[in-house]
Amino acid sequence: MTISRFVVQLNCLSLFLVGLLIVLTQVSGLKVSDLFFHPYFSPNPNVALLTRTFQILCSVPVIVCTFTYALAESIQPRNSENRFILFSAILTGGFLVNHSYRVHIYMIALGIPKLGVSLLYAVVLFSYGWFFRRQLQVTPYQILLAGLGLLFFAIGVDSQHFKNPIFSSLLEGVPKLFSEINIAFYYWYVCKCFLQKAFYKNI
Repeated sequence: MTISRFVVQLNCLSLFLVGLLIVLTQVSGLKVSDLFFHPYFSPNPNVALLTRTFQILCSVPVIVCTFTYALAESIQPRNSENRFILFSAILTGGFLVNHSYRVHIYMIALGIPKLGVSLLYAVVLFSYGWFFRRQLQVTPYQILLAGLGLLFFAIGVDSQHFKNPIFSSLLEGVPKLFSEINIAFYYWYVCKCFLQKAFYKNI
Protein backbone atom coordinates (compact mmCIF):
# COMPACT_ATOMS: atom_id res chain seq x y z
CA MET A 1 0.00 0.00 0.00
CA THR A 2 1.40 3.38 -1.00
CA ILE A 3 1.73 6.19 1.51
CA SER A 4 -0.73 8.41 -0.39
CA ARG A 5 -3.37 5.66 -0.45
CA PHE A 6 -2.96 5.06 3.27
CA VAL A 7 -3.32 8.79 4.01
CA VAL A 8 -6.53 8.95 1.96
CA GLN A 9 -7.93 5.91 3.78
CA LEU A 10 -6.93 7.36 7.17
CA ASN A 11 -8.69 10.64 6.43
CA CYS A 12 -11.80 8.93 5.04
CA LEU A 13 -12.06 6.72 8.13
CA SER A 14 -11.56 9.71 10.41
CA LEU A 15 -14.20 11.70 8.52
CA PHE A 16 -16.65 8.81 8.86
CA LEU A 17 -16.03 8.56 12.62
CA VAL A 18 -16.43 12.32 13.09
CA GLY A 19 -19.67 12.27 11.10
CA LEU A 20 -20.96 9.36 13.15
CA LEU A 21 -20.04 11.17 16.37
CA ILE A 22 -21.89 14.30 15.20
CA VAL A 23 -25.02 12.25 14.51
CA LEU A 24 -24.81 10.50 17.90
CA THR A 25 -24.33 13.85 19.63
CA GLN A 26 -27.47 15.28 18.05
CA VAL A 27 -29.45 12.13 18.81
CA SER A 28 -28.40 12.33 22.47
CA GLY A 29 -29.86 15.84 22.70
CA LEU A 30 -26.61 17.80 22.75
CA LYS A 31 -25.50 20.51 20.34
CA VAL A 32 -22.73 19.87 17.82
CA SER A 33 -20.79 22.81 19.27
CA ASP A 34 -20.56 20.86 22.56
CA LEU A 35 -18.01 18.59 20.88
CA PHE A 36 -15.56 21.47 20.60
CA PHE A 37 -15.94 23.06 24.03
CA HIS A 38 -12.81 23.54 26.06
CA PRO A 39 -12.38 20.55 28.37
CA TYR A 40 -14.17 20.60 31.68
CA PHE A 41 -15.90 17.98 33.75
CA SER A 42 -19.25 16.85 32.43
CA PRO A 43 -21.31 13.73 33.08
CA ASN A 44 -21.72 13.40 29.31
CA PRO A 45 -18.52 12.11 27.62
CA ASN A 46 -19.41 13.78 24.30
CA VAL A 47 -18.81 17.26 25.70
CA ALA A 48 -15.41 18.52 24.51
CA LEU A 49 -14.61 15.04 23.20
CA LEU A 50 -13.07 16.28 19.95
CA THR A 51 -11.18 19.02 21.76
CA ARG A 52 -9.60 16.40 24.02
CA THR A 53 -8.89 14.22 20.99
CA PHE A 54 -7.13 17.15 19.31
CA GLN A 55 -5.00 17.73 22.41
CA ILE A 56 -3.99 14.06 22.52
CA LEU A 57 -3.06 14.18 18.84
CA CYS A 58 -0.95 17.29 19.50
CA SER A 59 1.14 15.28 21.95
CA VAL A 60 1.87 12.49 19.45
CA PRO A 61 4.51 14.32 17.33
CA VAL A 62 6.25 15.59 20.47
CA ILE A 63 6.51 12.14 22.03
CA VAL A 64 7.45 10.39 18.79
CA CYS A 65 10.09 12.95 17.77
CA THR A 66 11.61 13.12 21.26
CA PHE A 67 11.85 9.34 21.51
CA THR A 68 13.27 9.11 17.98
CA TYR A 69 15.91 11.74 18.70
CA ALA A 70 17.02 10.02 21.91
CA LEU A 71 17.26 6.68 20.14
CA ALA A 72 19.02 8.15 17.11
CA GLU A 73 21.62 9.81 19.35
CA SER A 74 22.47 6.41 20.81
CA ILE A 75 22.77 4.86 17.34
CA GLN A 76 24.54 7.68 15.51
CA PRO A 77 25.77 10.25 18.06
CA ARG A 78 26.19 13.88 16.97
CA ASN A 79 24.88 13.14 13.49
CA SER A 80 23.75 16.35 11.78
CA GLU A 81 20.57 14.62 10.57
CA ASN A 82 19.43 14.22 14.17
CA ARG A 83 18.91 17.97 14.49
CA PHE A 84 15.90 17.84 12.17
CA ILE A 85 14.16 15.44 14.55
CA LEU A 86 15.23 17.46 17.60
CA PHE A 87 13.88 20.76 16.26
CA SER A 88 10.73 18.99 15.08
CA ALA A 89 10.20 17.89 18.68
CA ILE A 90 10.81 21.44 19.92
CA LEU A 91 8.46 22.98 17.33
CA THR A 92 5.59 20.55 17.93
CA GLY A 93 6.20 20.78 21.68
CA GLY A 94 5.88 24.55 21.49
CA PHE A 95 2.59 24.19 19.64
CA LEU A 96 1.32 21.77 22.29
CA VAL A 97 2.25 24.15 25.11
CA ASN A 98 0.71 27.10 23.30
CA HIS A 99 -2.57 25.31 22.71
CA SER A 100 -2.80 23.73 26.17
CA TYR A 101 -1.92 26.87 28.13
CA ARG A 102 -3.32 29.43 25.64
CA VAL A 103 0.00 31.29 25.55
CA HIS A 104 -1.03 33.42 22.58
CA ILE A 105 -4.02 34.78 24.51
CA TYR A 106 -1.77 35.82 27.40
CA MET A 107 0.58 37.51 24.93
CA ILE A 108 -2.32 39.49 23.48
CA ALA A 109 -3.49 40.37 27.01
CA LEU A 110 -0.02 41.77 27.72
CA GLY A 111 -0.49 44.26 24.90
CA ILE A 112 1.12 42.43 22.00
CA PRO A 113 -1.10 42.91 18.89
CA LYS A 114 -2.77 39.77 17.55
CA LEU A 115 -1.10 40.37 14.19
CA GLY A 116 2.27 40.59 15.93
CA VAL A 117 1.70 37.25 17.69
CA SER A 118 0.67 35.65 14.39
CA LEU A 119 3.75 37.05 12.64
CA LEU A 120 6.00 35.73 15.40
CA TYR A 121 4.62 32.22 15.00
CA ALA A 122 4.83 32.52 11.21
CA VAL A 123 8.52 33.49 11.42
CA VAL A 124 9.26 30.49 13.66
CA LEU A 125 7.46 28.15 11.24
CA PHE A 126 9.14 29.68 8.19
CA SER A 127 12.58 29.41 9.83
CA TYR A 128 11.96 25.74 10.54
CA GLY A 129 10.98 25.11 6.92
CA TRP A 130 13.94 27.10 5.56
CA PHE A 131 16.69 25.55 7.68
CA PHE A 132 15.43 22.00 7.17
CA ARG A 133 14.17 22.32 3.60
CA ARG A 134 16.51 19.56 2.35
CA GLN A 135 15.34 17.12 4.99
CA LEU A 136 11.70 18.04 4.36
CA GLN A 137 12.01 17.54 0.60
CA VAL A 138 12.88 13.86 0.98
CA THR A 139 9.78 13.26 3.11
CA PRO A 140 6.08 13.25 2.07
CA TYR A 141 5.96 16.93 3.06
CA GLN A 142 2.67 17.36 1.18
CA ILE A 143 0.97 15.72 4.18
CA LEU A 144 2.51 18.29 6.50
CA LEU A 145 1.52 21.16 4.19
CA ALA A 146 -2.05 19.84 4.03
CA GLY A 147 -2.17 19.68 7.83
CA LEU A 148 -0.81 23.22 8.18
CA GLY A 149 -3.23 24.46 5.52
CA LEU A 150 -6.18 23.03 7.44
CA LEU A 151 -4.85 24.57 10.65
CA PHE A 152 -4.52 28.03 9.10
CA PHE A 153 -8.01 27.67 7.65
CA ALA A 154 -9.38 26.88 11.12
CA ILE A 155 -7.53 29.88 12.59
CA GLY A 156 -9.00 32.08 9.85
CA VAL A 157 -12.52 30.85 10.61
CA ASP A 158 -11.99 31.54 14.32
CA SER A 159 -11.02 35.13 13.57
CA GLN A 160 -14.28 35.71 11.66
CA HIS A 161 -16.50 35.22 14.74
CA PHE A 162 -19.50 33.76 12.95
CA LYS A 163 -22.80 34.23 14.77
CA ASN A 164 -24.06 30.67 14.19
CA PRO A 165 -22.29 28.58 16.90
CA ILE A 166 -22.92 25.21 15.20
CA PHE A 167 -21.66 26.41 11.81
CA SER A 168 -18.67 28.11 13.42
CA SER A 169 -17.79 25.04 15.53
CA LEU A 170 -17.90 22.67 12.57
CA LEU A 171 -16.08 25.00 10.19
CA GLU A 172 -13.30 25.57 12.71
CA GLY A 173 -13.23 22.34 14.72
CA VAL A 174 -13.29 19.72 11.95
CA PRO A 175 -10.41 21.20 9.85
CA LYS A 176 -8.43 21.75 13.06
CA LEU A 177 -8.92 18.12 14.08
CA PHE A 178 -7.94 16.83 10.65
CA SER A 179 -4.92 19.10 10.56
CA GLU A 180 -3.49 17.36 13.62
CA ILE A 181 -4.45 13.90 12.34
CA ASN A 182 -2.29 14.54 9.27
CA ILE A 183 0.54 16.28 11.15
CA ALA A 184 0.70 13.49 13.74
CA PHE A 185 0.78 10.86 10.99
CA TYR A 186 3.47 12.78 9.08
CA TYR A 187 5.88 12.88 12.00
CA TRP A 188 5.14 9.27 12.94
CA TYR A 189 5.98 8.18 9.40
CA VAL A 190 9.07 10.39 9.13
CA CYS A 191 10.43 9.16 12.46
CA LYS A 192 9.81 5.53 11.52
CA CYS A 193 11.70 5.93 8.25
CA PHE A 194 14.46 7.89 10.00
CA LEU A 195 15.06 5.13 12.54
CA GLN A 196 14.95 2.42 9.88
CA LYS A 197 17.62 4.31 7.93
CA ALA A 198 19.74 4.81 11.06
CA PHE A 199 19.55 1.11 12.00
CA TYR A 200 20.44 0.12 8.43
CA LYS A 201 23.52 2.36 8.44
CA ASN A 202 24.59 1.01 11.82
CA ILE A 203 24.31 -2.59 10.66
